[in-house]
Amino acid sequence: MRDAEEFDAFYASSAQRVLGQVYAMVGSRTEAEDAVAEAYARAWGRWSTVRECDSPEAWVRKVAYRVAVSAWRKAVNRVRAHRREAVGQQVEAVSVDHVALVAALRRIPAEQRRVIVLHHLVGLSVTEIAVETRTNPNTVKTRLARGRRGLANYLTGGEHQTTGGRSHGA
Repeated sequence: MRDAEEFDAFYASSAQRVLGQVYAMVGSRTEAEDAVAEAYARAWGRWSTVRECDSPEAWVRKVAYRVAVSAWRKAVNRVRAHRREAVGQQVEAVSVDHVALVAALRRIPAEQRRVIVLHHLVGLSVTEIAVETRTNPNTVKTRLARGRRGLANYLTGGEHQTTGGRSHGA
């Protein structure tokens, strides 16, 4: 019974945080909820191993992200196979700033979005992100810099005023 109590405590202390982080990475609350639920189910099935990880929460987040990406790939393949267009999903916003940030995050490439979320929302260091994403720290730094530039561009409305990485205009 100790395992169940330990896992329940882990879940209670981390599930909402992980859900928010995965939602920010994938841009769909529904997909994030499904992926996070699957990741916690897998963590429970392997709890004796997962609990020994340096960060069980990072393990769950990584699995949830992979589950979400896999689901996305399957959906894209289904759409291609059936020659249908995917319908955009509406995001329930709590503020204008929230809507703008979610929209800007959706406009930058997925790998840039992922490192931005892991660094700024999760609070991971460049080294920790490199380990989690299986890339080197310089790649993480590059993605962070490009992601920040992209977000700044979209958040300031300058998306049509850039050339060569430099903004022109007022």
